Amino acid sequence: MFDDRLPTGLWVKALVRRALLGGAGAFVLHAGDESRGDVVVKIADLRGGAKVFVPRTGLDGVRRFVDLAGRGAGPDEASADDYICRARDRDTDLWVIEIEDPKGRHFLTEPVESIS
Repeated sequence: MFDDRLPTGLWVKALVRRALLGGAGAFVLHAGDESRGDVVVKIADLRGGAKVFVPRTGLDGVRRFVDLAGRGAGPDEASADDYICRARDRDTDLWVIEIEDPKGRHFLTEPVESIS
């Protein structure tokens, strides 16, 4: 479940809209459960590089996105795609969003952190 108050499908539409308004390309590669599907966000820089962000809830209860670079999900596009394929095999209700932006912007409004 992504958020008790906001259906995942609505959250995805808002992210795609922010990216498009920011001049990036944004696509839903796989639509999951409309109300409670989990999300993977891939950012492709159009030069072969990519990052993958997944949501996590911290001990403080705040939802944040984690950059999985260094955890088998980047920094190249092939590694990111491989991670996403494995994630979809585990969760058929998974939403997969790809944002194509030469600047590598993610357009997430939630806090974002890296895993080292």
